[in-house]
Amino acid sequence: MAVPKKKPNRPKEVFLSHSHHDAPLTKRIAAELRRHKIKAWYSEHHIAGAQKWQDEIGSALERCDWFIVIMTPDAAQSKWVRREVSIAVDDSRYDDRVVPLAVKPCEARDINWALKTIQYIRHKNLPNTIRALLKLWNVPYQKK
Repeated sequence: MAVPKKKPNRPKEVFLSHSHHDAPLTKRIAAELRRHKIKAWYSEHHIAGAQKWQDEIGSALERCDWFIVIMTPDAAQSKWVRREVSIAVDDSRYDDRVVPLAVKPCEARDINWALKTIQYIRHKNLPNTIRALLKLWNVPYQKK
């Protein structure tokens, strides 16, 4: 008899990997997650002037327990997104905790070939995207 899969727990903190061109959407997603009491880390919000990007990103990747990649053509061109995804898909802490969020058409393999093996969430509008993310963690959606 198969053992039923346990529902994932509410994240302690979510890492949002994105191109700087997608920062406005990333900021809105982070705000919605925070509104639902889920901490979200993304570079524009959490890295202050004069801090070392690599150190801050590395610390966040070690601390966060879920990883969302905002998939767009700009993300596919970003060496930082590709680096962050490579780290996440290689780290066993993120097993079954990497979420590709398909925002604009792009080839997953252009970011990292392993993303093709993970079920995407397709972004159509912000409320539906947030509902889909919250459903992963069994967190009810709260209307504004």
